[in-house]
Amino acid sequence: MARTAGIKDVARAAGVSVGTVSNVINRPDLVSADTRLRVEAAITNLGYVRSESARQLRAGRSRVLALLVLDMGNPFFVDIARGAEKVARENGLMVMVCNSGQDQAEEDEYLAHFTQQQVLGVLLSPVDSARTNTAALQRAGIPVVLVDRGAEIEESCSVSVDDVLGGALAVRHLIESGNERIVFVGGPPSLQQVRNRLTGARQAVADAGLPPEALTVVETQRLDIAAGRDAGQRLLGVAARPTGVFCANDLLALGVLQSLFSMGVRVPDDIALVGYDDIEFAGAAAVPITSVRQPAYRIGRTSAELLIAESLAGPAEHEHQRIVYQPELVVRASSMRRHASAR
Repeated sequence: MARTAGIKDVARAAGVSVGTVSNVINRPDLVSADTRLRVEAAITNLGYVRSESARQLRAGRSRVLALLVLDMGNPFFVDIARGAEKVARENGLMVMVCNSGQDQAEEDEYLAHFTQQQVLGVLLSPVDSARTNTAALQRAGIPVVLVDRGAEIEESCSVSVDDVLGGALAVRHLIESGNERIVFVGGPPSLQQVRNRLTGARQAVADAGLPPEALTVVETQRLDIAAGRDAGQRLLGVAARPTGVFCANDLLALGVLQSLFSMGVRVPDDIALVGYDDIEFAGAAAVPITSVRQPAYRIGRTSAELLIAESLAGPAEHEHQRIVYQPELVVRASSMRRHASAR
């Protein structure tokens, strides 16, 4: 295998010092036109490609943003990554996307890795904000912005959605559609988003004058389709069979829909279904799923903008912001029962 040309090879071919080659690459205004042309010709002839990682280490400043999300299998987080990546490119930066898989140990390992690599900043959707430890990042001067999670402390910016309102919108819609026996599917409860959506669901039940037992919780350990299929089988075992189901995200709702179909349960005529996130697959399902829309792409853009601003200003001059977007209910066939009365 041919050896990759290095900066010393370029210097030798051009008949100059390594320092001169470095100046041509990084500070060309310091080099005479003749010498610069000679070095550039050597770079082209040898096919030299500078090491970006080495350049960053010498400069002491990375040009990489780290994005750590709960589940890259969820299109919601893919859209967040797209938004963050767009802003990063506009600023000459790159985004390194990592997946914790809703695992606290994985999150801890990634945060330690980000500190060692001296990334420019971290966009973080934490597994459990009460257990997330960003102290090492902060000591290293690496800013952190919480994504899809409201900051519970004053030490970082955050960009989130009002999930309490989102949960209330979903269950209010189910109640107004004639459902008085509702199941909430979601978990684990350590996720703030899940807790907030359940809080909103319970508020909607109380506001409608229904008893607390009108809402039953079927807890899941994950927020994916497989967990939704399992929950779909379990929710039919609830003492009072539900007429409406609100899932903490659309992947769960897709799994519930699959499970109900396999058992001959009609959606929405037998059970109305509402999801959360409004991913593209929700609207493309066999029965298009009503969902609470979050502006995922905008969340990613805003988070990256805040992170870059903080990295440029430094902690002393930067004022942390907590940005909360409002959710929107998108009504589709899965909750539009042809017969209004609940069964």
